[in-house]
Amino acid sequence: MKKYLLLISGLLFSSSLALAGDWTGGDDLPTNPLPCSGPAPAGEAKPYDGGSPTGAPNRKGKTITVVDVPKLVGIGYFSATTKGILDAAAEMGSMNAKTDGPSEANIDDQITLIDNYITQGVDGVLFAANDPGAIAPVLKKALSKGINVVGYDANSDPDARQWFVNQAEFNGIAKSLVDNMAREIGGSGGVAIVTSTFTTPNQARWIAEMEAYSNKCHPKLEWLETVEAQEDNILSFNQANTLINKYGSDLKGIYGMTSVATPASADAVTQANQCGNIAVVGLATPNAMKPYVNSGCVESVVLWNPVDLGYAAAYVLRAVADGDLKPGATSVNAGKLGELQVINGSEILLGAPYTFNKGNINDFDF
Repeated sequence: MKKYLLLISGLLFSSSLALAGDWTGGDDLPTNPLPCSGPAPAGEAKPYDGGSPTGAPNRKGKTITVVDVPKLVGIGYFSATTKGILDAAAEMGSMNAKTDGPSEANIDDQITLIDNYITQGVDGVLFAANDPGAIAPVLKKALSKGINVVGYDANSDPDARQWFVNQAEFNGIAKSLVDNMAREIGGSGGVAIVTSTFTTPNQARWIAEMEAYSNKCHPKLEWLETVEAQEDNILSFNQANTLINKYGSDLKGIYGMTSVATPASADAVTQANQCGNIAVVGLATPNAMKPYVNSGCVESVVLWNPVDLGYAAAYVLRAVADGDLKPGATSVNAGKLGELQVINGSEILLGAPYTFNKGNINDFDF
């Protein structure tokens, strides 16, 4: 099975990119750090908080036309989610799906694309948001036209879509990443983040949860700085290199928030001859990270499978269109993935994060 890895980080920033008090990830949601050890406590069921389409026609069993609008196209991660969507559509035989996203992680371009497909009259919209609030009006417009709307990877405001397929719970990812970083650097030292933008919703939530978990369970980790890199390889390398030069021996670890930032950060650490001195934890495809993992420069990564993520999102949209997934449901059938659980009222959980290392990363090819 082809898998993708994801590693992330948490930190706070002000407009000048310096640590400035608690930062809740760009939204008003409370953090919920997991226990430092032992199993996570069972959560309480929450009421459905998603939106509802107006006057949606009966689509049960009918072939539907679906557009997928990710944050951007042209990078391995969203090529993988597209593959999953197309695999599911072919398997179902009742969904015509296509991906059409911006060439850069630009929310204005994403909004324009979705608006154009609303005008064309699609039956369903899949999306991964570049900004949760900014994308909400156009998604609500889609709902008002009777179009089914499902998010994945990066959420919108809940009432702007019906369901969101979450690759892993934010606090679960936070725990895995912070625990791995703390283990690699001996429990204390300065860490920094290379992210895409400060408003990207999934990264914002990971950052908030990681800060909360770190403060609770690894208080000797010192959060230094968060910098933006816009999903750009050269900028990501330059930002990581700047952090290395700026903080010197005080910098013990870099978190990469994106599939672009992590290999670029690992490359910067490699070229600076700092492998073994600066740990790199981040998100990337296995093939992008194999050189750094196999060389020993990157020790561990945390992942989910973005092919499965796209596949699950397509099945959720089909279930919504058929009327089989309704508010109050506790699970949904996702084809070969089986039954996926409903969490937080209107989210579908793909699964738990997984740690990759030198012993297993070569078993995956993507």
